Amino acid sequence: MFYKKTNLPNESDLVICTVKKVLPTSIFASLDEYPNLEGMIHISEVAPGRIRNIRDYVHENKVIVCKVLKIDKERHQIDLSLRRVNLSARLKKEEEYKQEQKSEKILELATKKLKISLEELYNKAGHKIIEEYGSLNSCFQDILINGEQVLDNLKIDKDIVKELTNVIQEKIKPPEIKISSILVLKSTAENGIDIIKDAMKKGEIFAKEKGYILNFSYISAPKYRLTITSNEYKSAEQQMEQIANLIISNIKKEGGEGEFLRYG
Repeated sequence: MFYKKTNLPNESDLVICTVKKVLPTSIFASLDEYPNLEGMIHISEVAPGRIRNIRDYVHENKVIVCKVLKIDKERHQIDLSLRRVNLSARLKKEEEYKQEQKSEKILELATKKLKISLEELYNKAGHKIIEEYGSLNSCFQDILINGEQVLDNLKIDKDIVKELTNVIQEKIKPPEIKISSILVLKSTAENGIDIIKDAMKKGEIFAKEKGYILNFSYISAPKYRLTITSNEYKSAEQQMEQIANLIISNIKKEGGEGEFLRYG
């Protein structure tokens, strides 16, 4: 990546590294997120148990995730551990780094339309975004949901904000969250089926007016599945409650019963 962090990592941080040199009892690796920074992994921190050949675990140019054990700030000497990074932590760090690489590609696309260099775009916008959000990707996901106004307080040129937002919306697919619940709808009236259908129809009309993505499916009387698709879990929950309460309210007005079971 073009972007590099200017500060040193903290102890216990997870860092992306590339193996540069493998010796009989140690490994030297560059810290890819930092400029000209190298760390050392002692053989005891490569893997648990006895290691006969260190090259069974690593080789030159292999990209690995390490945990920072100790930092000598005066010497810029960093001790790393490979064995203290569990699988879930490694996968999470790798995915975060991958998403940040993709986000930097978004910046590169924007530079072509703005006719400025990547370095200039970082100076005018990228560094401000990272300082505020911690990463480009976090900001870009926020823009997908809330629009370009999330950048209003960062004092970024309007032309850059507009072009960057256009590229983000064009190239990044919004996250999709689906949640389902069970509605238990009952009516003993002669036209009970029509009452239930009418209440559900009102729920669909309400959802359409609000721009909600809604789907009903029949399970078995008196149960119906209600599915909401949104770009945020909290929003999906709120939409679910609004629609379920509306349907149940309309059922009860006609003397029927309704119950909202979350989540099915």
